[in-house]
Amino acid sequence: MFARLFVVFASCFLAASGTPGQNLDGSPYTPGKDPNIDLWMGSWTESMPRHSHGCLIERDILTTGDPMNPTRKGAVLEYVKRFSHATLNIRNTTIPVTLKGEQEIFYITGGKGVVSWGGKTADLFDGACFLVPEGMEFTLTCAGDEPLTMFLVCEPVPSGFIPKKDIAVKNENTFPIGTKDGHWVYQERDLITKGDGLATLHAVITLTQDPMTIGHPHFHVRGCEEIWTTIKGENIAFLGKQLRRQPPGTAYMIPPDGK
Repeated sequence: MFARLFVVFASCFLAASGTPGQNLDGSPYTPGKDPNIDLWMGSWTESMPRHSHGCLIERDILTTGDPMNPTRKGAVLEYVKRFSHATLNIRNTTIPVTLKGEQEIFYITGGKGVVSWGGKTADLFDGACFLVPEGMEFTLTCAGDEPLTMFLVCEPVPSGFIPKKDIAVKNENTFPIGTKDGHWVYQERDLITKGDGLATLHAVITLTQDPMTIGHPHFHVRGCEEIWTTIKGENIAFLGKQLRRQPPGTAYMIPPDGK
């Protein structure tokens, strides 16, 4: 079965990634010496729920912390304010929310619903993705017979940023695949980009990876924050010298250590 992945990418400068070379360490994994890659991973299934937007139930996947030396599992985010999984139960509607100093990106993974803002509405379903700009009042409604589930990304808004005056809504199901495969094999869809009104993030994309394929090994350095989350199927994450199974809802951030 193919794997589908959700990727959040923030880059503060262009020279933020590369191919393996002089920093390749071919020695065996040594506990206590080599990094514990589980510190850069997280799953919402391991998190306690909390409420936001009135009745939205959020569970953390990754949280803010030190991306070079995390003090606890999943506390690695430097540029994204929070990355979580959220659920809106049947017949629930969130309270009207107007974001200040931040913007939110939602990617729907199940159920049906509606997002409402400024006298407008848009249907929500598996594969819908939308960006709520700073200063825009909005609500979410679960309109189906099962809970509305989603990933939620919160990005800070830098000083002087001018937000869009409308919510950008995209449908992954009808979105074209990019003309080039990313890192050898990833079939990419750039859902939300700078042109849609992102303030801090570079892009929010989804990837499809065919069975029995492997992506191009590469590294990132400080100034780049890239989060990979399995949506459907099962991915195997290869970080440093270790492998981890990555079932749906599990994410990792590439350590920005140049290795």
